[in-house]
Amino acid sequence: MNTEALLRDMRGELSDGGLRGCLLVRDLHTGDELGIDPDTALPSASLVKVPLAVATAERIRRGELDGAAMLDVQPGRITTPGPTGLSRFRHPTRIAVDDLLYLSTCVSDGTAADALFGLTPPAQVADLLQELGVRGITVRHGMRELSDTPVERFDADQAHLAQALAIDAGTSGRGHRVPQLDTTRANTGSARAYVELLQALWTPSAIHPEVADAVRGLMAHNVLRHRLTPDFSSDATMWSSKTGTLLNLRHEIGVVEHSDGQVFAVAVLTESLVPASTQPGAEALMAQVARRLRDHLRQL
Repeated sequence: MNTEALLRDMRGELSDGGLRGCLLVRDLHTGDELGIDPDTALPSASLVKVPLAVATAERIRRGELDGAAMLDVQPGRITTPGPTGLSRFRHPTRIAVDDLLYLSTCVSDGTAADALFGLTPPAQVADLLQELGVRGITVRHGMRELSDTPVERFDADQAHLAQALAIDAGTSGRGHRVPQLDTTRANTGSARAYVELLQALWTPSAIHPEVADAVRGLMAHNVLRHRLTPDFSSDATMWSSKTGTLLNLRHEIGVVEHSDGQVFAVAVLTESLVPASTQPGAEALMAQVARRLRDHLRQL
C-alpha cells in the first residue's frame, strides 16, 4: 500500500472508532516521518510531566535543586486528587525530589508533579524549554487544575454527561467551555512538538546528556502500559513512554528502540467522540494505527 492510501485508511479507521487523532512517527536516525494532523495543538494532560521532568533534572544538574532534598507533601485528598501515588495517600509524608520525579513521571502522580511545580513553576518550566531549544509545548498551569473538571462534579453514574460536554462544548478555533480543554488556557502541544522533544532526549541536542539520560530512564520505567505498549513492547524492543488522559483526551508519546538499531519516536494525541470514560477499543486502535505507521516507515 502506498503512503497516501495508508494515511487515508488510518483516518477512516480512527473516525470509525470514534477518535480524532493527531499522530506522528519519526525515524530518529533518518528523519523520515509519517503523520496525521501532526501540527494540531491539543491540551497535553499528563504529557506535561515530561517537560516538567526535563526542567527539574536540568535544575538539579545546575545545582539549583538538590535531588536528595526532602519535601513535606500533603496527601492528595487535600492538594491534587488523583488515582495514583501520593494522590492516594491519606497522611502527610516526607519525600526526596528525586523520588517525586519518579512518581510524577513513572506513576503519573499529580500530587508529586505539583510538588515539583512548587519548586519550578509552570512559567519557569516553559522558559527552560525555550532555553533548551524545545518549541511548541506550552506550560501554563500545574496538575491541580486538571482535577477540577465537570467529571468531578457529577456522580459516578453520570460521568457520561461530563464526557458529552467535553465532546460538544468546543469551538472551531479550539477554544472550549471547559478551561482544561481550551488550547488558549491549557498546557498544550502537538504530536510534532512532542516528537521534537523526544528527538532532543534521544539524540544529541541542547539538552545536556546527563539530563536526557535521566528522563529517558524515567520514561523507560513508566508503569502505565495499557495503551501503546502492547503494540510496541517485545523481547526485541525497548519501549519508553508517557501517557496523558483527561476527559475525552487519550494521549501517549514514546520511543521504541529495536534490537537491530532502529529507533522511532511516536506521538499519538486523540480526542474521543464517544461519551464514555472506559474505552479499551479506542486504546487498542491508537496503538494499531501508530504501529502501522511505524511498520510502513520501516519498509521505506
